Amino acid sequence: MRLVTVLLFLGLAFGSQAQEIDFNGTTYKIKGKTILKEGENVTTTLSAEEQTGIWEAFNKQKALNEEREAAEKAIKKAEKEQKKAEKALKKAEKEIKAKEKAQAKFDDANEDYTDAIAKYEKLKKKGKLSPNDEAKWLKKIEGLKEDIAKAKKKL
Repeated sequence: MRLVTVLLFLGLAFGSQAQEIDFNGTTYKIKGKTILKEGENVTTTLSAEEQTGIWEAFNKQKALNEEREAAEKAIKKAEKEQKKAEKALKKAEKEIKAKEKAQAKFDDANEDYTDAIAKYEKLKKKGKLSPNDEAKWLKKIEGLKEDIAKAKKKL
């Protein structure tokens, strides 16, 4: 994020001076095919060497600006891809968590079911179940069996 901010400020700094060239200690401004010095056209008054030097400096600066813009685009693209990857990772973690929760519910329901059956069988062997109690236990066991089925379905 800091890198993007720095590049943005550099881009603004270079962008606002994109056509101003500093050559041999003098600042020239390029406007179309003319070279201006302090707002006046000096294209014809400059020597061929000076013009060539100014145009070379201008082309170098233009190339640097293009490279900077390409780098900024690459950074933005990489940031978007990173956000997309982070979002996919969060989604996968959420799915894993949901599966673990469903598995835990299934295990709990299964344990409750087996415990209820064991207790029912124990009470039935000892003869401590009245017909009403037996019906309640069977209804409870059936409900636990349905809970297992629901938990298994969510898996």
